[in-house]
Formats: sequence, structure tokens, C-alpha cells
Amino acid sequence: MDLAKGPRPSESAEVTVLTQPAWLVPAFAAVGVVAGWLAKLLADRLVTLGWAPLKAPAKLLDSVPEPWLTVVALTAGALLGTLVGFIALHESLTVRVSDTRVTLTIRDETRELRRADVDAVFLDAKSLVLLGRHTEEAAREPCDLERADLAAAFTAHGWNWAPEDPHKAEFHLWVPDTPGLPVGANALLSARAHAMGKTGTAEDVRALRDELNGLGLAIRDERKRQYWRLPAPPPPGA
Repeated sequence: MDLAKGPRPSESAEVTVLTQPAWLVPAFAAVGVVAGWLAKLLADRLVTLGWAPLKAPAKLLDSVPEPWLTVVALTAGALLGTLVGFIALHESLTVRVSDTRVTLTIRDETRELRRADVDAVFLDAKSLVLLGRHTEEAAREPCDLERADLAAAFTAHGWNWAPEDPHKAEFHLWVPDTPGLPVGANALLSARAHAMGKTGTAEDVRALRDELNGLGLAIRDERKRQYWRLPAPPPPGA
């Protein structure tokens, strides 16, 4: 976790930024170098065996003379590790929180919410969740940031940080054709169940969740099973 502009979460600051540390990329590059070295050693080992899987590629790799074999293996590992590191940064969540609003950025997508529209913030497994004033799910993003850092940052800026989902007990296991759901919800939940299997992508699952949120449903996933909750009804006269 990296705090841009210097402030610690417990300090009073205009904006606190929480993101994955910049050293993530060189760390992945270092892992790639180690993997390249191990691949070189494995190739040396495979060519000495009477039979082994991937023996042909191992022979091709082992045919490169030294020191070029070592240079190629380590360089390729470093480049691959660097690429993986940049992908990991791109896929990670950045949170910018102030006294009045929070901005969530992930993959080139940015979502901004006002503190006045948010009732509670909490970490649900590996997802950062923000609930609206009627307990509806205003945002849910995958998050690898430290729980303590998130709690400190939001609390320092006056947000209502909850240790867990305050409405967790209100969720129900979804089964096909569940009665009482908004029109179209069962069809979306069925499509999402298929997408969570082998027929869809993470983008499909996320898009279908957004559609269900638009119908007022909050969705939790546990072991490929979907749980749903309807928001609280607005108070009389609201």
C-alpha cells in the first residue's frame, strides 16, 4: 500500500491516496529473473533424461551457447515479470478519499461517490463495498489493500467504517425463480450464474452485477453461489 503525497491515514489531510506500492513492478521482475534461472536449470536437467515432457523445447533452449543462454533466460524472465507487474498494478484498486468524497479507480475506470450519499464502508473478503443511504450497494470493487490502512483512511476523514457488512444476515441464497424479486432479476441472476461458470468472463459477471444493482439488489458471492438482499424501504415521506 502506497500513500501518495506523503500523508499517513491517521493524519488530517485534504486527500489520502491508497494504492499498491511502486516496488510491485521490480518485485515481479526479480521473481521473473529467478524463474528464468530455474527454467535454464530445468532445461539442462531435462535433456539428460531418457524421456521427459517438453524435452524438445528443452533441447532447443539448451542448444544456445553460454553465456548467451543465461543472458536470454534472465532477460526474458525479467521482461515477463515486469509485464506481469504492470498488469497487476493496472488491475489493482486505487482509493482517493477526502472529507467529502471518494474516488475509486481500477483498470482505467473511475467512480466517484459523495460522502453525503454513503451510509457505510467496509471490506467484504477481497472487495471494498460502499453502501448508500438506503442500504443499497453503491459500489463494490476488488481490493487487495490492507484492511487497517483502509479503516484508518476512511475513519480519519469522518466516514462510517464498518468492521463487516452490517446487513450480512439479510442475504438469501438465490435459487432459480425465487419469488418476490424485481422483474427481470431472476433472468439476470441466471445469466450471471452461467457467467460465473465456464461460459462467461469476469467482465460479464461484473456487468450483470451492475444490472442487478440497478434493480436495487445487493449481491454477495460465496463459492460460486449467489446471495441477494433488497435495500431498506425509504422512510415515510422521503
